[in-house]
Amino acid sequence: MGVKIRTIKDIRFYLSRELICVYNETEIRVLADIIIKTVTGTAKLHQLYDNGYLIRAKDAEKIIWITGELKTGKPIQYILGETTFYNCTIKVNGSTLIPRPETEELVDLIIRENKGYNGNILDFGSGSGCIAIALATNLPLAKLTGIEISDDAIRIAQKNAVLNNVKASFIQGNIFAFDNDSVSKAGIIVSNPPYVRNSEKSLMAKNVLDFEPHLALFVTDSDPLIYYKAILNLAEKLLLPQGRLYFEINEVMGRSLIQLFESYDYSEIEIVHDINDKERIIKGRKNV
Repeated sequence: MGVKIRTIKDIRFYLSRELICVYNETEIRVLADIIIKTVTGTAKLHQLYDNGYLIRAKDAEKIIWITGELKTGKPIQYILGETTFYNCTIKVNGSTLIPRPETEELVDLIIRENKGYNGNILDFGSGSGCIAIALATNLPLAKLTGIEISDDAIRIAQKNAVLNNVKASFIQGNIFAFDNDSVSKAGIIVSNPPYVRNSEKSLMAKNVLDFEPHLALFVTDSDPLIYYKAILNLAEKLLLPQGRLYFEINEVMGRSLIQLFESYDYSEIEIVHDINDKERIIKGRKNV
């Protein structure tokens, strides 16, 4: 094998040495924890930081392979094929975005504001299904339907529903040419649509640009609200009167989205800031 990795201490030393040219020390420590827990199964805290804890030769080989992949800039979530989102295990691949902490905040807000909700929830642009699955887990009386254009993403979302033992259905649909009769009306609609403007690509991390699906990330500068408009148009027919609409948003688009919501006659419109104090969520209630 060429490299001697026998203990947890060896893993941490090896990762630190090999990855320092790609990641900073804090990032390496986080990656090390994820890799150790996932590969060796040392879920208990005392094992995770037991420098003398012995690992199997096949686990050492896998860690060396993972390290090689990380050196290319490939995100750890794609390498391992999964991540954790709102205490749910979510499988991901190159057809799905890696769920972000900001999206967990969106899910948390919906759960807190709709405890006991037992109606339909529609999740447009469902991707890996992380939003729908987390909502189905925490709002067990609700009926979740995810709408997604990518067949491959739908397959991943369906697997994630089984993996997390929740009832959530996923259907193929293009929000710009959607058959309203394919779903039932809902009291809640949620979406985390593409919202990064093409002009903002230069601000994105290289591993995001190189590996995550651009279709799920970027919009033109000439019409950055295109997905929000399309979903608001669908909500005219699909969202029940007094129903709630929740979006994750680009931090610079809050004022424009408030005006858009007002033009569709929504009330209780509010911008919610994320943990980094950025405008990240908009919500509103449909009047009629």
